[in-house]
Amino acid sequence: MTNNTERKYVCKVDMAFEAVRGKWKSIVICNLSTGRKRFTELQKITTGISHKVLNEKLKELEVDGLISKEIFYEYPPRVEYFLTSKGYEYARVIKQLEDL
Repeated sequence: MTNNTERKYVCKVDMAFEAVRGKWKSIVICNLSTGRKRFTELQKITTGISHKVLNEKLKELEVDGLISKEIFYEYPPRVEYFLTSKGYEYARVIKQLEDL
């Protein structure tokens, strides 16, 4: 049994899958694996996702340490999302699963 903050996991694989569970998180990770993206870019290439859901998933991925964002203080404000090193590891595994 593996513990992580508030939840108990059967094993580390269960904990890893929690970070990408659901329809959109793995898609967002794959889209960010090619480089930094702004919110609107992500929304366009992730067809079918609503503004609200994309915002929620980006926040969850950021909390899990898979993505990060850089805020540019200019007018209009600009935010770019990108994978962390942990996020790139997840992207590599997702791509391997995709190739099966």
